[in-house]
Amino acid sequence: MFLRRKKKISSRRQQVRDTLATERFTRLASIVNSPYPKATVVLLFFILLTTLVLGLQVSPDTIYEQGLRSLKAWPQLLSLLVIVSTVSVGISLYLLHYQPGMLHKTTRLIALASLFWILLAITRIFSFDENWKPLAVGTAVACAIVLTISYDQRFAIGMVMFYTMLAAFAVDQIASVELLLIMVAGALSCCFSLREIRTRKKLIEVSLLAAVTVFLTAAALGLIQNHPPKEFCFRAGTAAAAAFVVGIFIQAFLPIIEQAFGIATSMTLMDYSDANQPLLRKLAMDAPGTFSHSLLIGSISEAAAESIDANGLLCRVGAYYHDIGKIHKPAYFVENQMGSASRHEQLSPAMSQLIIVGHVKDGIEIAKEFGLPAVLRQFIETHHGTTLMEYFYHEARKKQDDKQSTVSDSEFRYPGPKPKSKEAAIVMLGDAAESACRSLADHTPAKVETLVHALVMKRLQDGQFDECELTLRELSRIEASLSKSLAAHHHGRIAYPIAEETANTNGNNTGNDSDATGRQTEVNQDNAHEEPAI
Repeated sequence: MFLRRKKKISSRRQQVRDTLATERFTRLASIVNSPYPKATVVLLFFILLTTLVLGLQVSPDTIYEQGLRSLKAWPQLLSLLVIVSTVSVGISLYLLHYQPGMLHKTTRLIALASLFWILLAITRIFSFDENWKPLAVGTAVACAIVLTISYDQRFAIGMVMFYTMLAAFAVDQIASVELLLIMVAGALSCCFSLREIRTRKKLIEVSLLAAVTVFLTAAALGLIQNHPPKEFCFRAGTAAAAAFVVGIFIQAFLPIIEQAFGIATSMTLMDYSDANQPLLRKLAMDAPGTFSHSLLIGSISEAAAESIDANGLLCRVGAYYHDIGKIHKPAYFVENQMGSASRHEQLSPAMSQLIIVGHVKDGIEIAKEFGLPAVLRQFIETHHGTTLMEYFYHEARKKQDDKQSTVSDSEFRYPGPKPKSKEAAIVMLGDAAESACRSLADHTPAKVETLVHALVMKRLQDGQFDECELTLRELSRIEASLSKSLAAHHHGRIAYPIAEETANTNGNNTGNDSDATGRQTEVNQDNAHEEPAI
């Protein structure tokens, strides 16, 4: 009996097999570590819970008594499962297309799924009484308001359409076209009228408009179907009242909504822009130069953001807080040195680099300590991106010996991350442009424009805008706005003429010269507080 010889494998073939195995493992690891598994789990739980809620056929108080009999028959339940799964997959594809960043934030996915599930459960509860079915309109309005506040109008409109599809099955039967149209009318009126919340009465105005829209739509549909006036007036009034009350409830729970979705409304941003905020007061006291610099960055960044229809208020408030990390070591930053010698002269470039980079990490810690919203903390993290600290990098190269290894620019770069929003990119550019303009001896518009253009191109070529959605056209508008704002800020002044003192005829030159000097000093001090005549 002969033993079969083991087939010899060439080293090249074995290397190919090892490479393929490594690639497969890497691909599998990337899938496991990606956000898709978590998103899939959230989707499956949402489908299951929504199907169970829509499948209830008895009131909630009898569920415990009847157990599984409280659900619809299995064929109907499976049909609901198919419909809910189809709509849920549509929601997932819509999220993937218009809000792909949400897949990386599991808490936001859970918050969105919970919002849908809670509103559908409320709709299902209302459906057990025929007279209260119009109250389902209120849940559609609530969904529209919350999503418009948390995201934007386009995203809210799309998601509300998916919600109304599910809500149509939450009323124990396939909802009539009448109820579906009323829900759509109320939700769309909220989406289109609610752009931002800057005042406390904004939500009341939006809910009032939704109530009027709902009432008119319901009344018109009732007349078309020849319903008795008393019946369609009651249904229209019930739906309109639900739409109006929803706005008041959301106003009361607005802080909880902001925390759940990790956002800050314009009203909240206005509160954080108040100079009496404890963190801004601390910045003004401990680092007055940085505070003044931040105020200017806020002003020019807001104008730049508005030039591309971005959120100018978010830019301004984010700029106020972007440098709060300098509170710990204010004297190491030039704007707080007040003409004194730089402390970096006594330090090595590597040590200076650690101190400068540290203000980003310190800023994040201070922001968390003071409870700053996450939407504002992004400006602290990204206002330098991964840019190179050129001054200390060149100083390190000058001081290196022949025996030392070449200094790498990666050692003198900020850790990032890069800006992920248009507003964060605008603050980055405003911060760099304003700092550079202070070093100019000539602040003519042409000089400022040339400097700003060079900085914008350097950031673009360095890949600092790779993770945000800025277009070249928007970048050009931002550049023009920054140039205009900085040139206006560094405008020139007309030199005041020095008054010539006539010689005193009595020969008392010493006293007169002293008096003239004193008088001239007083004139200069007075003129310093006045605007020139021209």
